[in-house]
Amino acid sequence: MYNGQQPIFIMKEGTQRTSGKTAQSNNIAAAKAVADAVRSTLGPKGMDKMLVDSMGDVVITNDGATILKEMDIEHPAAKMIIEIAKTQEQHCYDGTTSAVVIAGELLKRSEDLVEQNVHPTVICEGFRLAADKAAEIIDAHAISVTPSALEEVAKTALTGKSAGAVKEFLADISVRAVLAVAQVVEGENVVDLNDVKVEKKQGGSIRDSSLIDGIIMDKERVHSGMPKLVSNCKIALINSAIEVKKTEVDAKIQITDPNMLSQFLDEEENYLKSLVEKIINSGANVVICQKGIDDLAQHYMAKSGIFAIRRAKKSDMEALSKATGGKIVTNVDDLSSTDLGAASKVEEKKIGDSDMVFVTGCPEAKSVSVLLRGGTEHVVDEIRRAFDDAIGVVAVAHEDGAILTGGGSVLAAISRDLRSYAEGIGGREQMAIEAFSGALEVIPRTLAENAGLDPVNTIIDIRKAHSEGKSTFGVNVYDGGVADMKIANVFEPSRVVEQAIQSASETAVMILRIDDVISSKSSGPMDAGDFDGMGM
Repeated sequence: MYNGQQPIFIMKEGTQRTSGKTAQSNNIAAAKAVADAVRSTLGPKGMDKMLVDSMGDVVITNDGATILKEMDIEHPAAKMIIEIAKTQEQHCYDGTTSAVVIAGELLKRSEDLVEQNVHPTVICEGFRLAADKAAEIIDAHAISVTPSALEEVAKTALTGKSAGAVKEFLADISVRAVLAVAQVVEGENVVDLNDVKVEKKQGGSIRDSSLIDGIIMDKERVHSGMPKLVSNCKIALINSAIEVKKTEVDAKIQITDPNMLSQFLDEEENYLKSLVEKIINSGANVVICQKGIDDLAQHYMAKSGIFAIRRAKKSDMEALSKATGGKIVTNVDDLSSTDLGAASKVEEKKIGDSDMVFVTGCPEAKSVSVLLRGGTEHVVDEIRRAFDDAIGVVAVAHEDGAILTGGGSVLAAISRDLRSYAEGIGGREQMAIEAFSGALEVIPRTLAENAGLDPVNTIIDIRKAHSEGKSTFGVNVYDGGVADMKIANVFEPSRVVEQAIQSASETAVMILRIDDVISSKSSGPMDAGDFDGMGM
C-alpha cells in the first residue's frame, strides 16, 4: 500500500520480474551452465556429445557451435552465450568452445567482484580496457604464415576430433583446396570458401576422400545410351529447358484433320532436333542443363555421343562456370563455341550406392571439389564438420598472414602481460583487469583437466616457463607438464583468438549490465537451476 492507496500494476498479470543482484546471479548462472555444457569437449583429449532431437535424429560431435545449436535452450542470457559460438563459427570457423568457455569464466569472476561491492559498470570498463590491451598483445605474439605452417594450422584444428587419426591426410586436402581457389585482390590474399564444393558419401574409409580439380555432382547422365566417359570435353552450360516451349497463357489448339496432328507432332520433333543440332554445331560434347531435357532430345544426344545431365543445381552451374571457364547460356540459339567450358574428362562413377558425375582436369580451375567418405552417416557428418573447421582456419590464416602458438600458450602470455598492465591502472578497474587476466587461464586449465592432468600444477608450470621468457610454452596434453608449442607445431590463426576474446568480453559486459529481467511468459520463474540439464 502507498499512503493507504491500492498499488498500481503497470504490467499485465502473469508477467514476472527479477531485479537487482538476483537477476544478475540468475543470468550468470545460466551463462556458466552453457559454458560447462561444452567445456569437456575442449582440446585434443576433449570428449564428444551425443545429441538426440525430438524426431529421434542423432548428432555425435565435439564441435561447440553444433552442440549449442542442437540444444533446446530457453534462458535469454544463455541464448546470448550461444550467439558467441555462432559469431565465432561465421568469422573464424574454429574456437567456438574456447570463446564460450572464456565468456563463462569472465562472468564467474565478475560475480566474485560484484559480491565485493565492485559496481558492474566499473567491471565492464575494466573488461573493455583488458580486451583492447589483449588485442595489442596478440599482435605482438603473431608469427608470419609460411606454406608449411598452413598445414600445421589445419592439423591443430583437426586434433581432438573424430578425424584426428587421419589429420595429416585431411590437412593436406584442405591446404591444397584453399590454395587452389585463393586469389590476390589489391595486394591481399582473398579466399572464397564457396568455391570449394564439398560432397559427402557414406561407404568406404576416410582415406578414400579426395580433392578433385573440378566439380563433383550428385547426378547421373540422363540416357543409358550416352557414354560414361568423355575426354577433351567441350561443356555447354544451359539454364533453359531443352524441351518444346509451353505457351505463357492457356491456349487450345484445335485439330480437325489427322494429317494436321502428324504435322503438329513432326513440328515438335523437328524443333527438338534443331535444338540438339545447334548444340552439336557449337562443338559441345557435354551438356549440363539446369532445367529439363525432353526424352526425344535425350535420344538425339545419345545418338550423337553427347553426355548430358539435367536439373543441375544453380550453385553447381555457377561452380562449373568458374571451374571450366564456360558461360551459362539462357537461350540455346545463342550458344556458340566461345561459350563452352573446357575439361579433360567428364565421367560417371558409382560412389557408394549412387552414381556421381566428376568433371575433372579443368586447366584454370577457380573452383574445386572435395569428396568426403566415411563408414557410416554419423562418421561422414562429423568428418564434414571437422573438415569445415580445417579448411576455414587455413583460409583465415592465409588471408591474415598471421598465426599464434596454441595449447593455451598465447592466452597464458596475455594473462601474464595483463597482470603487469593492471598494476599501472588506478581505481577499481584494476581488479576487473586482474579478473579478466585470471579468466583467460581457463583455457590451459581446461586443456589440462580434459587430459587428466593436475590443472593447478599445469598453470604453475606455464607461469614459471613464461616468467623465464618462454612465451610459446603451453600445455603438453600427451605427456603432462608444459612444452614449446612452436617446436610441437601447434598453431592457430590469430583471428580465432582475437575474435574469441573480443566476443566473450563484449557479451560478458552486456550480461553484467542487466539488473532487471521482465518476462511476459507465464511458464514459471526462470531459475538458474532449471538450466542445469540444458536440454541435454
